Amino acid sequence: MQEHIAWKVNGFLAIILILLLLAGSVYLFIGLKFVWGTILTVATLLLSSGIFIVQPNQSRVITFFGSYFGSVRDNGIWLTVPLSTGKKISLRVRNFNSAKLKVNDVEGNPIEIAAVVVFKVVDSAKALFDVENYEQFVEIQSETALRHVATKYPYDRFEEEGYSLRGNAEEVAAELARELQTRLALAGVEVMEARLTHLAYATEIASAMLQRQQASAIVSARQKIVEGAVGMAQMAIAKLQQEGVVELDEERKVAMINNLMVAIVSDRAAQPVINTGSLY
Repeated sequence: MQEHIAWKVNGFLAIILILLLLAGSVYLFIGLKFVWGTILTVATLLLSSGIFIVQPNQSRVITFFGSYFGSVRDNGIWLTVPLSTGKKISLRVRNFNSAKLKVNDVEGNPIEIAAVVVFKVVDSAKALFDVENYEQFVEIQSETALRHVATKYPYDRFEEEGYSLRGNAEEVAAELARELQTRLALAGVEVMEARLTHLAYATEIASAMLQRQQASAIVSARQKIVEGAVGMAQMAIAKLQQEGVVELDEERKVAMINNLMVAIVSDRAAQPVINTGSLY
């Protein structure tokens, strides 16, 4: 079902016409012309049945004896085909906050995930006729798409290459929005934005995964410290040799590098030991 614009005329003109017909029917009844008076009364009632009001950011879907007649999006008072019925559909932007879902990521780790979906109706005919309840349809399909996307990526890649739910939130949100749009196009709904609002390991493995993250962070920090310490030792030896402050043989270089590495890499403050004798 595709939305199209329904036939309509200005409602204020219709009200004036209805008042004129009503006045004419009263005049005819007073003049004892009951047949014509009855005809005008019926015409007045028929025209009155076609008047309706459309609020801003709202659409009215018109059906005529079971057939889709069209939709009216322009706000105001209107007259359409008599004896028709109408259903109001909101065109306002709305949010849907999913519940916290417990799913397994691609590596089988149980995680908790939730998202917010910003959407609006762009085709009132599809929203009303192609699905039973478009709001419930949005909720169910949003949670289904969120589960599907969550199972395609690991929670975290740590030192490995590739996308992860924690490290690539923008990319994951974009993919979620695309999948939602594909699923919700049937209901005439446009997905404006989709964002993750909650992401965490499930309670049963949260402690173990936290220790893994801490260990990974410590290893990464140690690697940076060692790289910096090696660079500083090289720079110190090169500077001493360049300025001719002291001549260092290979054994003294090794001793100096050892002392610098211990002082820089150690978790605790280095305690200096003063050598008053010869190195040999």
